[in-house]
Amino acid sequence: MKFTTITLGDNKIEVFNSFMAKETILLNGKIVSEKRSIAGGTHHFKIIENDQEVACKFILGYGANGVVMSLYKDNKPVIESQRSMFFGFVLITLLTFGFVFFYTLLFH
Repeated sequence: MKFTTITLGDNKIEVFNSFMAKETILLNGKIVSEKRSIAGGTHHFKIIENDQEVACKFILGYGANGVVMSLYKDNKPVIESQRSMFFGFVLITLLTFGFVFFYTLLFH
């Protein structure tokens, strides 16, 4: 499913995220990065701007209010979303309780 479309000058960046945890970044209709990630991933690719290659970094993740994203062009923020520690805290808490639960079942 398409997450977002970003237009930077003559470049069109499309971001897709599937239910199978596959993230895909398209630049002008061509795949420039693909990753599988449950908690979100970082994608690196290059765009052509003024006849020069420019490094881009796209970060897709999750925060307290849902999906967040950040886009950096030449290490400068174009879009910056605030990620909270809430998702990480919930994930660590659930894993800890799951471990304790299964440990208790197996050894008691």
